[in-house]
Amino acid sequence: MVSGLAAALAEASSPLWSRRARAGRDLASFADDPDVAEVLAGLLLDVEDTAVTRQTAEALTRVGTTGAMRLVARAVAEADDNQADWIQTGVRDAFAGTGGGPDVAAVCGQLARDPEAAVRRGAAEMSGWADDTGR
Repeated sequence: MVSGLAAALAEASSPLWSRRARAGRDLASFADDPDVAEVLAGLLLDVEDTAVTRQTAEALTRVGTTGAMRLVARAVAEADDNQADWIQTGVRDAFAGTGGGPDVAAVCGQLARDPEAAVRRGAAEMSGWADDTGR
């Protein structure tokens, strides 16, 4: 599995958007690892292709851990309007899949008390998204 993780980390810096998007999906379950979290944060705010942003946000939302959603919340706070729209689309895509997504509202409630102001701002915005989808 370590070789799979190493390969995904390498793909995160690929010039091909499809490989970066795959890296976001493959790395999402490792969001609690600080080194991986840094890479995922970059993929969420990918400046070259919004598909990377969308697919990484969807994968992290499907994972649904506090660490994964903390990354999404911080990205929402730091994103420009276009990136934020695609992050929101990725979060909503996670709900549309089989079985739906995790209880984002509950995780956002936890993140509302995060020590980092950007995370609290992003969580507040994401709470509205969760309300819109009934989650």
